[in-house]
Parts: sequence; C-alpha cells; structure tokens
Amino acid sequence: MRTLTPAHRFLLASFLSALFAAQIFSTSAAATDDVYLLGPDSQMHEGTPHGKVIGPLTLASQVFTNTTRHYWIYVPAQYDPKTPTALMIFQDGQAFVSRTNGDYRIPNVFDNLIFRREMPVTIAVFVNPGHTPEQQESSSTNWGDSINNRGSEYNELNDKYARLVTDELMPAVEKDYNISKDPDDRAIAGASSGAICAFTVAWQRPDQFHKVISVIGSFTDIRGGHVYPDLILQNDHKPIRIFLQDGVNDLRGRGRNNSPYNAKRDWHAQNIKMVAALTKKGYDVNYCWGIGTHSGKQGGEMMPEMLRWLWRDYPRVDDPADDSNRKLLDPATNAATDSSAAK
Repeated sequence: MRTLTPAHRFLLASFLSALFAAQIFSTSAAATDDVYLLGPDSQMHEGTPHGKVIGPLTLASQVFTNTTRHYWIYVPAQYDPKTPTALMIFQDGQAFVSRTNGDYRIPNVFDNLIFRREMPVTIAVFVNPGHTPEQQESSSTNWGDSINNRGSEYNELNDKYARLVTDELMPAVEKDYNISKDPDDRAIAGASSGAICAFTVAWQRPDQFHKVISVIGSFTDIRGGHVYPDLILQNDHKPIRIFLQDGVNDLRGRGRNNSPYNAKRDWHAQNIKMVAALTKKGYDVNYCWGIGTHSGKQGGEMMPEMLRWLWRDYPRVDDPADDSNRKLLDPATNAATDSSAAK
C-alpha cells in the first residue's frame, strides 16, 4: 500500500472536511425545525427607532494572506459617538444581517431590545469568511466550507482568526465608531462552524471578548474541535459567559450512507460535553436543547432571549427618584442622558 505524505494527508483531510460541510449545509429543514417560528422581537415595528446597516464593506487580511471578505456594520439609532458603545460580532455575516430574510433578522432584534432597554446600545458587525480571488464570497444560497476559506478560518483551534478579528476587523470598525474597550461590553456569536469560531476567539482572547452565543455549534472533529471539553477542564477558568443552543436531531455522528457511528462527529453529544465541562469549571453558562436538526430555526426563534440573558447585567441606574432608565430609549433620550454601554 502506498504511504501518504503529510502534504497528501492534509489535502485529503481538507477534501473530506469540505465534503462533510457540503452535506451539512445541504440539509433541508425538517418538521422538527418548522415548529420554530420567529416572534415579535424579530420583526420590524412602527414606532421603533431603526438602526442603519452599512455595507457590504470589504476587509483584506494579512493574517489570511490573499483573502478578502465582506462585512456589514449595524449602527443603532441610539448610538452616541461621545459614549463608548458595546460591540457584538457575528460570523457568517450574510446569514445574520438581513431584516427580511433568513433565520435571525438581527437588526430587527437589536432595534427592539435596545429600544426597550433589554440590552445595551450595541454596534453589530456581520463578517463573512475570507476568500481568495479564485474563490466565492459566501451568500445565502452557498456558505459551506467548500467554496472559500471558511473551513480553515472557522474550524481550526489556533489564534489566527482571533488575530484577524482583533488586529484587522476591529481597527477598521474603530476608525469610525467609539467602541468600548471593556471585554464585558464585547460579544461574539455564530452558528455551526461559526459558533466554534466565536468561542475560539473568546478562548484565545478573553482580554477582548467575554460573551459568546453558540447556535448548533460544531464542537466536533472537523479540524480537531472535539477536544474543547477536555481543554476547558485542563485549563484555568476564563471569564467567558456563553449560551449554547442545539437540537437533539442535530448531526448524530453517522455521516453519509449510515456509516459507523463516530462519537467525535456527534454534534449534539459534543454540545452536551461542552456544557458539562463549562459547568464543572464554573463558567457562566446557559443552554437549551430543542428538537431540531442542524438548522438555524430554533436559534433564530430564541435569539432575543439569548441576547437578554447574555446582556442581563449591563449597568443601569435603578433609582426610584429617577425614571430615566424606565423609559423607552429613543435617540434623543440616549444622546442627552443614557450611558448604559459605558463602564
């Protein structure tokens, strides 16, 4: 039998990863996903101040050489450039940025929760994975690992993507917006491989990000991510708050053609292990296991509640003699009196 060189083994692993990712994102919604419906918090409402979405903009990278990626910036109507503002970054940005399509509708959710003071005034950044000139930009119809640099950027456990975020993306945003330097004011989120990617950024840089949302997180052996529960147990506690969502019908470790069960490729079992490890190490962790598959339906439905939990203790004055924090947060009120995102 011919022995594979390290280079051949790497190419084979990359091919299998891309093939498996294509399987994941070709999964059609099942009846157990269709029961999850977007609620009022995810819709546009008359009378609610609407933030603006800027983009797509383009970010080139020196960390991932010869790649660019699209990103969008959501600026809440209540943003005051004099006040350091909270930040939340979403991976696979194209899947989260739309107000009218997709599972998440984040601009609507932010509009509603900020207006009701259920989360701080927060700028959101929606960033796609990178691609070379020969590869495709991720889109709503094709955003699996096989078309661009998503597989290596999102699934590897090194610090390269964290460096892209902290050294390249955030400086581009901070040129135009007053972003809080406090890691308690910074959150990062994603779905599937974007979720393990978000956790990796916080894991690598807890000095920059303290809050994570994971939707159907791929803490599995795509590129070694199944080791995270052990890494959490073996390392000192880090100041990370995390909400994990998954479905009991997520990918359950069999792959194509009912191949033999592989526990390292069981998405739901690995999410359970993540919660067990995080809990044992004393992390601020919450989770919800639904009935769905590898789909964003449940994560989209409950995104407002995950955000409320994530930001539940942002600073607000509770003074019976001062009702300024008990009114809806319109832009004029924020510019005059509100400093909820500042520490």
